[in-house]
Amino acid sequence: MPTTTPDAARQAIRTYAALRPALQEATEGFLELLTSVLDDAGINYLSVTGRTKTVVSFAAKALREVDGEPEYADPLEEITDQIGLRVITYLGDDVRAAVDLLSDQFEVLDDRDLGQETAEKGHWGYASRHLVITPAGTPEPPHENLAGRRASVQVRTVLQHAWAEFEHDIRYKGTVPLEHSADLDRRFTLAAGLLELADREFSAIRDRLQETASDARPNADPGDPRIGTQELTTYLTGKYAEASWSRTDHYSWIAGLLLELGITSLDELDVLLDSVDGEDVHRRMGYNYPAGAVRRLDDALLAIFGEQYVALTGNAHRAAKLRGRLERLT
Repeated sequence: MPTTTPDAARQAIRTYAALRPALQEATEGFLELLTSVLDDAGINYLSVTGRTKTVVSFAAKALREVDGEPEYADPLEEITDQIGLRVITYLGDDVRAAVDLLSDQFEVLDDRDLGQETAEKGHWGYASRHLVITPAGTPEPPHENLAGRRASVQVRTVLQHAWAEFEHDIRYKGTVPLEHSADLDRRFTLAAGLLELADREFSAIRDRLQETASDARPNADPGDPRIGTQELTTYLTGKYAEASWSRTDHYSWIAGLLLELGITSLDELDVLLDSVDGEDVHRRMGYNYPAGAVRRLDDALLAIFGEQYVALTGNAHRAAKLRGRLERLT
């Protein structure tokens, strides 16, 4: 395998420094696009963040050696986390849903499940899904600057994130005496095992709530003509039992769309949804990822109202996307 010389590595660092402003713009573009894709699909997540690798961090990697030899033959090509994105979800199922969505909406150049790799060794420890993505096809405006760009994406649960951040912070402070390192490793391993168990219990809680969703309807706010967020969440959990939860603000947002349509009660919504075959709508959409509950309702409303739904004020920012989805139903 060819190796790079120190002079070549330093040249790569200078080139990276010159390229970084453009990479910062691309990072913002990827962040906006990824957030939009997650929101549009109704995937539940806690946060989506992005960063452009600093010149100092790039230099440290570019000059890194393994057994006396440079680790990277071509740093500008091989260091794939120059643009880094991170999706934090609540549950492991949401991690898988987000990864399936990314695989559907982007070209995935690399995909590593580091939690699975650790588990296959019989260990507990760092758990995160790492992907390298690039736009599939030619990016549409306003994301033309993403053409040919790559981004590294980490997807993990909030508990996996807490473990990774704390472990990274402690180890890189370098304050643990060598004689305590073995005990430190053991404690981090124990914590990782406990957090994996907690992740499973959180998923079990969510599954139990979905299985036992009933017709119980929380009291609505008499001062708000919209269907309440809590009652809509409960209703959709029962209506689309196999769908994952969506973000809390998405329930409130689609309640506003229902109000634009003149639908102000769950009884009205129930009658309306009975007029369309929701499973047939879902099949015709042909998703390769598990659409969230709000997306399922969104599709049903699109199937029922067509252009009237597209033309709602609350849909002005995504009218083109809705028309593309409407074509699948006609």
